[in-house]
Parts: sequence; C-alpha cells; structure tokens
Amino acid sequence: MRITNHPILNFEKKKTFTFTFDGKPIQAREGDSIAAALHDAGIKVLSHSPRLERPRGFFCAIGKCSSCMMQVDGIPNVKTCMVLAEPGMEVESQTGWGTLTPQEPRKNYPRRDIPTLETEIAIIGAGPAGLSAAVAASGFGAEVMIFEENSKIGGQLIKQTHMFFGSKEHYAKVRGIDIGEKLVDQLGEKVSIFTQTPVIGYYPPYQLAIIKDHRLHMVKAKKIIVAAGAAEKMLSFPNNDLPGIYGAGAVQTLMNVYGIMPGKRVLMVGAGNIGVIVAYQLLQAGVDVACVVEALPTIGAYQVHASKLRRCGVPILTRHTLKEPIGTDYVEGATIVQLDKNWKPVKGSERDIQVDTICLSVGLNPSTEIFSQIGCKMKNIPELGGDVAVRNHDMETTVEGIYVAGDAASIEEASSAMLEGKLAGLDAVEKLKGSSDTIKKAKNAVRKSLKELREGPFGENIRKGENKMFEEVK
Repeated sequence: MRITNHPILNFEKKKTFTFTFDGKPIQAREGDSIAAALHDAGIKVLSHSPRLERPRGFFCAIGKCSSCMMQVDGIPNVKTCMVLAEPGMEVESQTGWGTLTPQEPRKNYPRRDIPTLETEIAIIGAGPAGLSAAVAASGFGAEVMIFEENSKIGGQLIKQTHMFFGSKEHYAKVRGIDIGEKLVDQLGEKVSIFTQTPVIGYYPPYQLAIIKDHRLHMVKAKKIIVAAGAAEKMLSFPNNDLPGIYGAGAVQTLMNVYGIMPGKRVLMVGAGNIGVIVAYQLLQAGVDVACVVEALPTIGAYQVHASKLRRCGVPILTRHTLKEPIGTDYVEGATIVQLDKNWKPVKGSERDIQVDTICLSVGLNPSTEIFSQIGCKMKNIPELGGDVAVRNHDMETTVEGIYVAGDAASIEEASSAMLEGKLAGLDAVEKLKGSSDTIKKAKNAVRKSLKELREGPFGENIRKGENKMFEEVK
C-alpha cells in the first residue's frame, strides 16, 4: 500500500518495472529494495527458519537480522532489505541457508590480485556520526573514505521527519530528513562515499575488507572511525518471530523512505521517544494506531511528543505489555495484558485487539562486532546500551587509531551522535596533521556542547555510563 498523501513528505512518481518472486511477476518502483517491493505487493512471508521452517518476514530493514534473506538470481542469503530491486530479477524464498547452483570446477583458475584503496581516514557508516566525522576531518584537509552498506546515505536521519530540539548548533527546528543533506553539503573535496559497500572484516594494521561492486577489496587507512549504528532489540514472547512484527526503524524505513504503509492498524510496544514519535508518524502516513503499551509505570518520551498522540485519540497504556500476537502465518491480532508492581501479568486483564502489525520500540543494541575482531577492550555498560568498546574522552578506543562514534558508542539521540562523530574526526585529523589552536578550540567546543546536551534527567543514564567508561580507562 503506497502512501498517496502525506503532510511532510512528497513521494514522487517513479518508473515502475517488474521482477519475479517464486515465478510470479512483482511490480516495483525505481529505488525500492526487494523486500519493500514485496511488502507493497502484500507478501509478508519472505523466508523460513532453518530448523523448524517457521515463517520469517520483514523486521529490521537495515541488514542486521536474517529474516529477509532470500535467493536472488541464483545467489542465496541475499539481504533483500538492503538490495535494490532491478528489472528482470529472479527472487525466490528460501528455507534455512539456501543452496548454491552447482558449478563445474575450473582448472588452472587464475589468481586475481585484490584491489586496494588507500586513504588517511576510513569511516564505517554514513549516518549522522559518520558524516559529521567526515565533515570535521575533511575541514582540516584530511583525505576521507566513507563506506556505507545501504544504498542511501544519512543513516537514521533519512527516516526522521520530526524537528530536532536544542540549539541552532544542534539543528533545532530542522527535520532529520533535511539534516543529512546539510552535512553532505559541508563535506570537503577529499571525501569519497561508497554506498552499497559493506565492511566485512578488519586485518591489521588498519586494513578493512569491503565488498565493492560485488568484489572483495582492501582498504588501507591510517585512522578508522567506526560509526556503524545499532540494531533493534527484541522482546521475549510466544511467536515473536511472526511476520508482521517489525522493529520501529523498519516501520520508519517503509513509511518515510519508500512511501509504503507497514499495515492498516498497528499496535506500538514501547513509549520511549522513538515509539511515540513513530506512532505519530504512522498517523501522518494514514495508518491507524490502536494503542501504545508501555511496561513501565511512566512513559519515557518527551511530553510534547506524547501530547500529540493523545490529542489524536491514541491511548498510551502504562503498566501494560504485549502478551502474544494472534495469527499462524502472520499477525492477525494481538493480546495485551496489564502488569502489577512486580512486573507480573494481572490475571483476567488480557485483552485482544484487532491489528495486522506489531511495532516493537524497546531499545537498541550498539553494533560492535568489528571491535571484537580488531581486539578493542569491551565492557558491558547497560546505561550506554550494553557491550561497547572502551574509549577515551576523544572517542579513541584501546587500540590506537581506532575510533567509535554514535550509536555504536552509546545509544542516544542523533544530536549526540553528530557531536561524537565530530570529536572523533577532529582527534583523528589532529593525530595525523599535528595539533593547532584551531583544532584544540574546536574539540573543546564539541565537548562543551556534549556536556550541555547530556544535562538534566534525560541525560542521567548517559552520564552514569560515561563515568563507568572513564573509570575503566583509568
């Protein structure tokens, strides 16, 4: 279901074409991912699990899970939420790991040298943190390469239609969808951006393995900044793998990037900032929101966002949670239940609601896999989101020349991610080019802004987490 009328976004009519799914023609629009086009066609089951062959559907939309892996043009395990649909593609659902088409072995297979790219600073991720790091470093003449596995740059910004808070420096009253373009406009001349180019490994000293144009390449860099973002958390409940259950980021991607409704009627689980904002964005897209349930006794979102929902007649039920979805192959409803002070379900409080989509907004986990491969010291700090790389005040990890920024460092707002990225970029270029009063002044200004941003009750957890982090550094 395409969104035809939106108060903020204008979805231009694009060229259409067809590809096949299990032999049946599917219509797609230019710029659609395979999974988005299938969702628009009403196809909710994309694959099946390896052991029990349970149905799997669209969940994260950022390539972090395996729910949408399918066979494309004979190649198994393609993350169809990340790969753009093309005319004539042959897409097939798969069970488990799929199979490769048998090939005749080649004799005397020629050795091919692996192409190598060289740069001063390599940045993993073109979201708010990665772009800000590139802006800061390139502003002082550094050569920068950004590697983004998605087809679009901007990370979480490309789906955020709400206006930011804070000061002018924090892009107050600017919508997230516009901030990414502003950051790109500030990039220096020595910045190269590679989209649809995932980083798949690290090999010392300072070499990254990437897949570019369907071929392995190596990247030799003097400094590496990891701004790989985060992945959606999952709740534990019966049938939590049922198609029709989405992470909040996936719902945003469908609506605000591809202009596709995730469903007709949605249950939102989680009343933090993201849950409440996405619930309101669903209303803007013409989707009915049945209610928002929150296990805590109070909501975590800013009241300004919650008030918008309440004015639209959407109930926010605290001390409530999702008991289980209703449906066999995909979501056809949901059972919610009230919780007592001990977090136990209240007997007899179960209530069935009619929905076709369940959206989970229960937090994020930092994407930190590459730090373990690099050998960075890791620590579990719940206030920062879980397992994170130990780093200093300049965002440098315990491995010299490796930096972290954004949600990969701690789960916060995009404003904080941009400042952390800027700080990492400044420190990296300072180590490369030598220190100066201008760089020192810029770093001090960023630290001051971060401190101001984290003041007050909403920044308490981050302050606690950072104190634990810097104790570890000592």
